[in-house]
Amino acid sequence: MVPTTQPARRAPGDHRSGMPRPPEPQPVHRTLICVALPALAISSDQGQLTGRGTDGFYRAGRRVLSRCQLSAGGAEPVIVQGRLIASDRARFVGTVRTAVDRGPDPEMRVERLRSADGVERITFHSSAPRRVRLPVELRLGTDLADLGAIAVGVAGPELPASVHGSGLRWSAAGTHAVIAATPAPTDVMASAGLLCWELDLPPGGQHTIEVRVRLEHATSGAFAGRPGPPLPATRGSEQPPRPWSAARLQCDDPRADALLAAGLDDLHGLLMRGPGAPTDTYIAGGVPWRCGLSPAEALWAARMLLPLGTRLAANTLRTLAHVQLTGAGTDSGRIPGALRDAGPYAPPSCTGVEATLLFPAVLAEARRWGLPDRDTEQLLPAAEACLKWLRTTVGEDGSVPGDGALSGGSGYVPDPAPGGPYRCATQAHAHRAALLGADLLDACGRPGAPALREWAAGLRTRFREEFWVESRSGGSPAVLRTPGGRLLPHFGSAAVHLLDTGLVGGGRTAVGLLDAVRTERLARLLGSPAMDSGWGLRGLGAKESGYNPFGHRSGAVRVHETAVAVAGLAAAGHEKEAASLVRGLLDAAQSFAYRLPEMYAGEQRTRDGAPVPHPAACRPAAVAAAGAVHALTALAGVRPDVPAGTVAVRPVGSAPLGAMQFTGLSIAGQPFAVRISRLGLGLVEEAANGLQLGA
Repeated sequence: MVPTTQPARRAPGDHRSGMPRPPEPQPVHRTLICVALPALAISSDQGQLTGRGTDGFYRAGRRVLSRCQLSAGGAEPVIVQGRLIASDRARFVGTVRTAVDRGPDPEMRVERLRSADGVERITFHSSAPRRVRLPVELRLGTDLADLGAIAVGVAGPELPASVHGSGLRWSAAGTHAVIAATPAPTDVMASAGLLCWELDLPPGGQHTIEVRVRLEHATSGAFAGRPGPPLPATRGSEQPPRPWSAARLQCDDPRADALLAAGLDDLHGLLMRGPGAPTDTYIAGGVPWRCGLSPAEALWAARMLLPLGTRLAANTLRTLAHVQLTGAGTDSGRIPGALRDAGPYAPPSCTGVEATLLFPAVLAEARRWGLPDRDTEQLLPAAEACLKWLRTTVGEDGSVPGDGALSGGSGYVPDPAPGGPYRCATQAHAHRAALLGADLLDACGRPGAPALREWAAGLRTRFREEFWVESRSGGSPAVLRTPGGRLLPHFGSAAVHLLDTGLVGGGRTAVGLLDAVRTERLARLLGSPAMDSGWGLRGLGAKESGYNPFGHRSGAVRVHETAVAVAGLAAAGHEKEAASLVRGLLDAAQSFAYRLPEMYAGEQRTRDGAPVPHPAACRPAAVAAAGAVHALTALAGVRPDVPAGTVAVRPVGSAPLGAMQFTGLSIAGQPFAVRISRLGLGLVEEAANGLQLGA
């Protein structure tokens, strides 16, 4: 439509408000997030909870406290350092000026130790040579808002407080937030949300104030997240124990050691209990936006931690088996999952399809790492249901064959709708599921393996003919194929899943959708400056139209796909490209204090530059923390086949991070240790009895 009149001119300075801005994600790239799910504590590095943005203590998705502002001597402390000391704890150190200070040097310092579980300890230390009287105030408040509303900036106003014991209480819709302080404050002003103390510090003395916040329901008095007594001062009983081994890494590049330790610490903070037995645990998607079960991300995290044992994989698979769809419909056997944006050129994909295809592959791989037979037998029916869904979803033009046979039609797995489109990454997941699922069925004496292998072979033939975009430079795999047969040519990091084939035949061979020539072409594309930013792999090539360095599916570096590329390139023998990516990932991790976000801007690395944070990225995130572990362990090239009684060690020959020694890995439930020399030679130092070193 073309306007028929000229727009009115505004006078200078006339800034009239237009349409109200829609809700948008709050930036979290400068926040410190303490995590011990289902509890969180979020603030800036200044330590004050201001009531703005995402600041606050959280419990089970609700903000219990949004404001906790400390003042001493009538002014806020000057915070000189704020940092995480563990995934669930932060430490803030500041100075306090008093009226009797002599000269420029402050004689009073304050330390705030904050835990995700709702405990904060504030300690004042005096270096003054005389007694100091110090008035201290805490201004508190909350809105009891849901994290979902806070995430998009539409939380409500603060609630009025009432005096409760030695603290304050706020109520809304049958839910209460309660603050208790030790020692008891000398004055409480509920109308202003103030707790006040008058401290008397002798020379060299100190004084600690402890504040505890909890969430309770009016009907039962039980705290959200679990019934029972008040929460302890540490993670204690609510945070599940780590279902993986205490792996250690000693490397010529000490940053690799720090990255492994930080990744495992973050994963512990994201560990959640499942809806079944208390031992059914999984890794939540990420903080602060995906604090619950994200099936595909939980399976990726479990798969990437298999070198540290199979308990997390078994627990995650059991958790997802509880939510698997049943019945006689076409969705029977599928694991439900949300839609996920796939970038500017493709419709959203379904995380449930990805999770369904991952399930049998993770079970088969866990068995090779030593998953006990009783766990395999318990989880096999759910894996068979996933494979049955695969068999019934690839029919003529997206229709479902009545007999469930893997024959006829397009032969591709549609995602998300039955009619397509057919994504490159989805076909890679399906191919791996079919081959590893066939091995699993054979090993367990169950029918259906030949049909799966036959379909996988047909998929390889069709894919090589119909999914490659030819060009004078050698071509590239298409992102997706439409139901009408049109190929989407834009090259991005989704292609890394073509390298992630899984090992077939007792861990001795890798069968991929691409032949050797096109695999080499793919490796060159991934290692090119258009894809390798110097900090990791871009989601979309920098030369592609629509490239956006901050686009979460159109140019940002995603740690998960970079880690998959490192492992896939190393396994395929393309060590130069794998080494470049892992070194870039390690350099980026150093800039993020080794707590890698799920993504960051894909801007090209410069000599004096640093990776640019994405304002809405989860940090910590399951696939980023597990991806860091995956990229490091991939350099050792440990490939076990416990049922066959063998383990192969095929390290990256170029040793991109120098000599490495992994201890505390786990194969067949027993400790495993391996040393990699600077020449890229591997030596097994500890292994389970009866495990033979294979070729």
